[in-house]
Amino acid sequence: MNTLPDNELDLDKLFLPAWVKADPSAKRYENFKGESPRDDRDRGDRRGGPRRDFGGGSGGGQRPRSPQGDSRGPRRDGGGAPRGGNDRRGNFGGQRRDGRFDKPAAPPPLVEVNLTLTPNDNGVDSLARQIKTTGRAYPLFDIARLVLQKDDRYSVTFSVKKNAEGKSVQPLFVCALDDTLWLSEDEVVSYALGKHFNTFYTAERTATEPPKGTYTFVGQCGLSGAILGPPNYHDYQTRLHKLHTEKFSRMPFDEFKSRVRIVKDEAVVKKWIDDLSWKTEFVCLNLPEPLRLQSRDEVEKHFRATHKETIVKPVESHTLTGVAARALRSPQLLRLVRERWEDQRHFPLQIATVLSQQFASRGLQFFKVNKTVTHVAIARPSFLDLATTPVSESIRRIVEYINGHSKCSRRQLIESLAPSPTVIAVAPAEGVAEKTPAQPVAPTDEQNAVIADLHWLIHQGHVIEFANGTLDTAKKPLPKPPKPEKKPAAVQPETSAEKPAGQTQPATEQSTEPVSEGTPIVTAAESETSMLANEEPTPVESAPAATE
Repeated sequence: MNTLPDNELDLDKLFLPAWVKADPSAKRYENFKGESPRDDRDRGDRRGGPRRDFGGGSGGGQRPRSPQGDSRGPRRDGGGAPRGGNDRRGNFGGQRRDGRFDKPAAPPPLVEVNLTLTPNDNGVDSLARQIKTTGRAYPLFDIARLVLQKDDRYSVTFSVKKNAEGKSVQPLFVCALDDTLWLSEDEVVSYALGKHFNTFYTAERTATEPPKGTYTFVGQCGLSGAILGPPNYHDYQTRLHKLHTEKFSRMPFDEFKSRVRIVKDEAVVKKWIDDLSWKTEFVCLNLPEPLRLQSRDEVEKHFRATHKETIVKPVESHTLTGVAARALRSPQLLRLVRERWEDQRHFPLQIATVLSQQFASRGLQFFKVNKTVTHVAIARPSFLDLATTPVSESIRRIVEYINGHSKCSRRQLIESLAPSPTVIAVAPAEGVAEKTPAQPVAPTDEQNAVIADLHWLIHQGHVIEFANGTLDTAKKPLPKPPKPEKKPAAVQPETSAEKPAGQTQPATEQSTEPVSEGTPIVTAAESETSMLANEEPTPVESAPAATE
């Protein structure tokens, strides 16, 4: 049973099948309501087959079909999916009259801000402890995907991009009230007045004189439902322009004005009169002298003049937790986070590179399998030459068994070299109740000796135990190629008198062992360190970028 908190990582779950990792308490069919007889009868339409008409008609024939596959026939009102958009059938773009489709609009470009995903230190510490304890070698990219599974396992760092002149391409601003990130000062001010309005101001309503005259109809916005008042009222045009500026500025004013409808409902007219019968004032808080403001515009001006310098903070770099980054209020920044997370989920190069640096600082080692998959382990592969290295007989037996049994497991190794004693089952005597099943037998002294020797081989790098439980030995490194001799810059021609008889020009030294085609060439630095067969290890000191 796993007792690790969610912000720590458990490598034991990394290589389990999906049905084991699923939550057993989840109700997979909780919202399934079944299909009605009507759905069963209409299933033929969804599958592209014919639909039978049992509701009468001459001959029981089929109804005429529209080009969209609807058996009700074409619509006379010209309904259907709007042109230029995406309908529910997955069609992108709009269909023109000539039958061709317009290309879908390209998504807007991402905001010009650098974004870096970094694993949390406590999770990396937990991973390093598990790798050192188990001694197994884990694929680095699989661990990176494990980090991305939950938002509390990583943090997100935003930083500005600068042009050739050293100026920020896109500035960043932080709201000091709750540490949220934004792209402009206006966004911070609008957010602070909406989210934290009661921290700086309080609204007070006082009764005032209602509008004079008799009103039987008012204008109401057909988009937002806001009541603007009678068109002949002195404040009507002001309210109309203000509503357009605040909520519908992207729509042309004439089109917005055409959406205003005249309502003669007495309840709507009464609501407009009641709203004008009260006056709202905004009292400024945390000031030595009380100050009353008459409108929201005055409140925003006061906030900018008084509180903007302390609330709006320009920054060049800002770090948020993964949970806070996925809950950003800025649409552009939130889209950037989602796009980068999706990219890393498919190929987590950035997370794997940072993980390699963090693991290297904690003493873990790296090597590659088949020159492609980077693994992290307690030790790098180190070839053990049994012919030249004096080892004990038990060590020799372990190495020879692993060499002779490819991809064997630890259990198979122990059972083969130190078999468990055979337990003879004795039937209970008559009249004696059967005892409870016996507990697992503890390892014998011979098995403990094999386990100890295997532990030493793994921590020395002579044996590698992979994440799936298979064992393998470190193979002998390939010989390094000879270095060609450098020719002198200028060679003076020798005369026959100066050249000794029988002496020829020395030829370039060739390798005594031919290299077969396809065998990788190992450099001098790599030949001094041990590795798996045909594998190129990754230096630990530099902690290079990981490649999968």
